[in-house]
Amino acid sequence: MQLFYNPSLDNSFKQFFFSTEESKHIVKVLRKKEGDLLHITDGRGILFEAEILVADLRKCKAQIVSEKKSVPKRYCLHMVVAPTKMNERFEWFLEKATEIGVDEITPVICHRSERKVLKMERMERVLQSAMKQSLQTNLPRLNQPITFTKFIQEHIQGLKFIAHCDEGEKMELKRRVAADKDVTILIGPEGDFSKEEIHMAMDNGFVPVSMGNNRLRTETAAIVACTTVAIINN
Repeated sequence: MQLFYNPSLDNSFKQFFFSTEESKHIVKVLRKKEGDLLHITDGRGILFEAEILVADLRKCKAQIVSEKKSVPKRYCLHMVVAPTKMNERFEWFLEKATEIGVDEITPVICHRSERKVLKMERMERVLQSAMKQSLQTNLPRLNQPITFTKFIQEHIQGLKFIAHCDEGEKMELKRRVAADKDVTILIGPEGDFSKEEIHMAMDNGFVPVSMGNNRLRTETAAIVACTTVAIINN
């Protein structure tokens, strides 16, 4: 199944047009024609089935014939991750986390962060592409970057964890996560969180956890965290 994304769709639409880029892809690449069916999501849990009315390279027209709402998850996974020095590594995390099933992502700027400026539009496109590729109907929410100090002061419900490499008592994440519970996980930059940041997080209810015995890169640790939560909940 080929999945398309249109955030403006809702049940009030009967007929609509695809963008020029998607129209070209539908007609020239996929070789779709009048009468063929396509699947579109609004990124908010609804899967639409639409019939092509006009197979035009520049303005493909379709009509919605059915819609189906996905079953809501019983938990929400919020990954708060420091952007990596190399953009492609953070984009790899975004792609894989979306495929696994993350719900919300917040880039956090820490004391040791080497990257503090992000291309948000490009990151949104990575999320959209990963959602379509993995045939999901929920697009993860991508928040604007925020400093560690500001984020830690926000009111956050559910389970709260901070993964760090510093000394101290920590249990593995898989022993702390509980099914059907909202989870927020902090992952630091290449140089890890500072001691002050770790203490600040703990003072605000974040529980220290580890991802195992091996030292992991930022993006790898974030994917391990996503996978752990997904496994516990499935």
